[in-house]
Amino acid sequence: MTAQVHERLIYEGERMSMAYCPPLPEGDPRLQMRSAAEMQHCDPVIFSTACWRGYIATWAIREGRLYLVDIAGRYKLASEEPIFADWVSGVLRVPRGKVARYAHMGFATVYESELHITVEKGQVVAVNLVEHGDQHPSPDQWGHVF
Repeated sequence: MTAQVHERLIYEGERMSMAYCPPLPEGDPRLQMRSAAEMQHCDPVIFSTACWRGYIATWAIREGRLYLVDIAGRYKLASEEPIFADWVSGVLRVPRGKVARYAHMGFATVYESELHITVEKGQVVAVNLVEHGDQHPSPDQWGHVF
């Protein structure tokens, strides 16, 4: 599998990337499929092997809560109103620093450090900085790829 393009995250006023894809709210009317005509204007990377999911979402953490704020590709938000991501639980992996080991597979590339933001039902419950140093976790330690 090809290395995947990261999701986007706005955290503490900074735009960063996420080596993790929170699930989308299945069946939620606030998330709609784009028409073929609308998809013609999307970034071509969305339709490449670097984006098997067919979209790139932008998430934001505001006052300790995770929100879906934008999405490009095969989906769109029905309004400009952010969606509180109360369906999301897991660890958001935010790469920091240089690439320590590149892996041409999913989100398996290892960085010097990662910010791990633990979310339960859309609420941030912990934030930890993980320094990898000489230890390079294997891809199976991170759960699903996308």
